[in-house]
Amino acid sequence: MPDFQYEINDGVAVISWNTPTRNMNIMDLQSLSDLEIKIDKALSDNDVIGVIITSGKSNFSGGLDLGCISKIPGIISENYQENLFKGLKVFTNLTRKIELAGINNKDTGGKPIVCTLDGDALGVGFGIALSCHKIFVSDNPKGKIGFPDILIGMPPVAGSISRLIRKINKELCISLLQNGEYINFENAIKHGLVDEMKSSDELIPFAMQWIKSNLKKNIIKPWDMERYSSEDKIPKKFSSLEDEIKQANKKSSLKGIHPSFRAMFEDLYKNKNINFDEALWSELNWLVNILTHSTQNSMIKTLHVHKPALDKGASRPPGVECEPIKKIGILGAGMMGAGIAFVSAKVGVDVVLLDQNQEGVDRGLHSVKRMLDQGLKRSKFSAEDAKNIFERILPTVKYEDLNGCDLIIEAVFEDPKIKSLVTQSAEAEISKGVIFATNTSTLPISELAKASCNQSQYIGIHFFSPVHLMNLVEIIKGKNTGNKAVAVALDFVKQIKKTPIVVNDERYFYANRCILPYINEGIRMLDEGFEPGLIDDAAKLMGMPVGPLQLADEISIELCFKIMKATRAAMGDSYPISAADTIVEKMCSEGRMGRKNLKGFYVYDENGKRSGFWEGLSAQWSVSSNQPDITEVKCRLAMTQTLEALRALEEGVLEDIREGDVGAVLGWGFQPWSGGPFGWVDMIGTERAINICENLTEKFGPRFIAPKLLYNLDRLGEGFYIKEKNN
Repeated sequence: MPDFQYEINDGVAVISWNTPTRNMNIMDLQSLSDLEIKIDKALSDNDVIGVIITSGKSNFSGGLDLGCISKIPGIISENYQENLFKGLKVFTNLTRKIELAGINNKDTGGKPIVCTLDGDALGVGFGIALSCHKIFVSDNPKGKIGFPDILIGMPPVAGSISRLIRKINKELCISLLQNGEYINFENAIKHGLVDEMKSSDELIPFAMQWIKSNLKKNIIKPWDMERYSSEDKIPKKFSSLEDEIKQANKKSSLKGIHPSFRAMFEDLYKNKNINFDEALWSELNWLVNILTHSTQNSMIKTLHVHKPALDKGASRPPGVECEPIKKIGILGAGMMGAGIAFVSAKVGVDVVLLDQNQEGVDRGLHSVKRMLDQGLKRSKFSAEDAKNIFERILPTVKYEDLNGCDLIIEAVFEDPKIKSLVTQSAEAEISKGVIFATNTSTLPISELAKASCNQSQYIGIHFFSPVHLMNLVEIIKGKNTGNKAVAVALDFVKQIKKTPIVVNDERYFYANRCILPYINEGIRMLDEGFEPGLIDDAAKLMGMPVGPLQLADEISIELCFKIMKATRAAMGDSYPISAADTIVEKMCSEGRMGRKNLKGFYVYDENGKRSGFWEGLSAQWSVSSNQPDITEVKCRLAMTQTLEALRALEEGVLEDIREGDVGAVLGWGFQPWSGGPFGWVDMIGTERAINICENLTEKFGPRFIAPKLLYNLDRLGEGFYIKEKNN
């Protein structure tokens, strides 16, 4: 079902925004394309006299899915700035198409386009409204307008700034654009930001009447009175503003993107009387420069600079000779073991796939065949290649078949006793110098290593699921792990064409240390009366691939419960029991284990396709009539992950912030547009990050207390990547 529905009512095309299966309307590349198709249809239909853009939901728009920035074609290439320019230009082009509405070179022939707002219009949603010829709002006292994404480091898109500075005074522009403040409908009327206020029932009829009354009238906006007769005069390509941004950073006491955004605003405001198409190009050019400037550790730097460095062995200990793995032994033929077997055999490594019985081995081989079938369907390799990959895997139940392996990876159940048993059984058959790795996501490596006869050769290699699709591998050093084990693990990860990060041993290591609080924070919100859709939609707006409730379903609510019980047992009285524990336990007692049994926070059909939230959620945890500000929800979900990343660095779990950012983006999809948690803090600035933490701590408790290193950076005027403010 498309995001925008289209119908003709008495000659007027009514385009209604109603994103399926979501609590609010969220703009991404697909919905943008859908809107453009509907606009083109209306403008090309001679029987259509005008257009109304409205919403099928109570609110008009929650804003832009920031994750779509990472999906812009060519964003990870040498020409990333030009490609980002082209990708963001589609938003500007659409709003310009709406604004001109088919007007010809003689400034005639256009169709009036009206936007009606019955509820919140945030971010790019209001940017679309600004491009329409009229904006009519309801008398909803809760309705508001704003661009709050600047508070999380993302400037407005779609030409919103250039339009806003031509409609309202500079002071209000600064309030909305730089401070991220909201304005309610009543004040928006007073300041000329919108045009008329009517009751909800009157909005559409009033809009239709206005269109019919203005068919032959001039609908050209004041800033379009003098358009260039030829587009050749308008710049169309990206142009670097490196020096301008450096100067802005030097002169300003602001941090993060805010100095350059302020310079952008001042430049656009100063030149607000220039040709509007040229102004739109200038705004877009500034936006791309800000997002890709060398002072920002954005997605571009994380994936263009830091990831290649890690791929080449930036964390590899010196002085250890590199010897490619020729034969690998994998203990456990479950989902993870089969995935490791597949990616190893795919690069030419011989594999011994061992399980406790033939039934387990057969299941593992079946999983490998399924991966091969998927690869063949997608033309990832030929039928001959698939045959060779499968034949490289030796299925077995005999430990003696491990003889001759260069590396062992244990991937059995997350049970220390079972892991200890298979470790000792395998080491009895392999050579003394062979490195032994455990694939675990939560169990302390140093404790598991006690089962090994040589702890210096014991290491953690944490693959992410599904192994054949996830690019990140987390390598964990135990207290006694030696350099050779680290080097061999890194070389193997490079050999199977994945990206490694190296961390020190601590509960949950790095990735799960950040992921689990994100899930728990979302679950806590259910107990606070939040709409489930609001929780997951807020995460999507921040650019997360999935919301915390959906993620809990994906990894299994049952697994979350097991982790909670194990952590509580390990921590004893110091374990911070929360509402999340109670809810997870209740869900499991109801038999709602997640997607794996087709029953979780979401409802699934027999094929595992989501079809909305479980109706029982509202019965178990009632939804409050007063829902929170979505910016606060976004900040809670983003900061709960970021703080764990910062604490991991402060406590020495992380040794390199590059690994923290690359691991976050590749491992669980942390806001790719921001470059990762450390990049995000640099983007919003340490002062803003501290303010968010202090506000959240006051409202929600000590889990949001900012670590000392953040205060230290702020005092020095530095960031994680920006060591000298005035460089």
